Amino acid sequence: MKKDDLLSISPLDGRYSDACKDISDVFSEYSLIKHRVFVEIKWFIFLSKIDKIKGLPKVKAKDEKFLLNIYDSFSLSDAKLVKKLESTTKHDVKAVEYFLKLKFDAKPGLKKYKEYIHICCTSEDINNLSYALMVKTGQGLILNKLSNLNALIKKYTKKYSKNIMLSHTHGQPATPTSMGKEFLNFYARLTLLQKKIKDLSVMGKFNGATGNYSAHSITFPNINWPAINKKFINSLGIEENKYTTQIEPHDYICEMSNNIAHVNSILIGFSQDMWSYISKNYFIQKNIAGEIGSSTMPHKINPINFENAEGNLGLANSILRFLSEKLTISRLQRDLSDSTVLRNIGISFGYSYLAYENLMTGLHKLSINSKKINDDIVDAWEILAEPIQMVARKYHISNSYELLKKATRGKKVNKEVIHKLIMSLKIPENEKKLLLSLTPKKYIGYAIKLCNEKY
Repeated sequence: MKKDDLLSISPLDGRYSDACKDISDVFSEYSLIKHRVFVEIKWFIFLSKIDKIKGLPKVKAKDEKFLLNIYDSFSLSDAKLVKKLESTTKHDVKAVEYFLKLKFDAKPGLKKYKEYIHICCTSEDINNLSYALMVKTGQGLILNKLSNLNALIKKYTKKYSKNIMLSHTHGQPATPTSMGKEFLNFYARLTLLQKKIKDLSVMGKFNGATGNYSAHSITFPNINWPAINKKFINSLGIEENKYTTQIEPHDYICEMSNNIAHVNSILIGFSQDMWSYISKNYFIQKNIAGEIGSSTMPHKINPINFENAEGNLGLANSILRFLSEKLTISRLQRDLSDSTVLRNIGISFGYSYLAYENLMTGLHKLSINSKKINDDIVDAWEILAEPIQMVARKYHISNSYELLKKATRGKKVNKEVIHKLIMSLKIPENEKKLLLSLTPKKYIGYAIKLCNEKY
């Protein structure tokens, strides 16, 4: 089914196919069909083990092995056969049912029971559990990639904890920080969201055409279907959503989309900050032989990985936010508008996954430019206007802020100017001594200590 990469309409299946292979394997059309086959087979086997269903004996071990092998050995050729059947049925899940009936026809011990395939379930029962299984696997892939990225950010927090630099608020020189502390800010935020995504339960339903077990209760009235179906859903590693219409309402997908989009928004900020630090020459990028930054300017090493990440994060978020807004809405007991939308979950995961990979690649190319960082901060004496006016306030000096503003705002300030200001203040000698010992590089508060805490 896969075309040449150069013929793909999506860069995830073309230009970036190697980087996105894991996500593609989970969310491809082939994977969706295979998961439908899996759910149908598991349901058939599950029903056979219910003693009160007399028309279907317990599946023998050899037959169960045969059934599970249909899934385990499910090939591209099998998927193509399902698609061929769908070209007639115009119904993707019904095509899977017919495919399995063909398999049962080839097995004498199972052939007579083939009508129990897809009994007491609607296509949406099969579909929502198939998507749930795919999303759960995708959730693991996203978390693993994000965990690797955040571990790298944590490493840089420690590595650069003592690299004191000038902050920039509104793009202007401001109270110093350390490069490590700036990495820590992102690490802490991402860690909280990692936990939210990890703790999010993937939900499923198996309660029929309008969510009331109606066909179940008529077909086998002597069975407690709500309890039985919960057991089946849980056996797949999925949490039950008991109260639904025909569709599982996708609230968990909404929540997951929102959390991943939140992560991505944070990482857009991270990408832009890294780009800015590179622009300021605070980081030097590796000069990799053979790579070209500009087609006309030979000297350039562009921060392409951070730019690529920023673009892909934004693209992912546009899809994630649409998924969140759209999938929680369905007319009355069911409309089909969610069906085509659900097929794009993998795209939102794919662009996120690709961006995380680019951020890691970009970070591995960086080395800190201590000289440039030091050059920028050592002469930034104007930033000491803040602590001086705070100490002046402490001793009730009138118009402390205005005094420092007049002396420093919009002016070239050096050590002599600052020390003259300090000496003119009517404050205790020990306070003057403290302020006189202060330099721009020393005015960092808890920046280094915060980097070395346990978190």
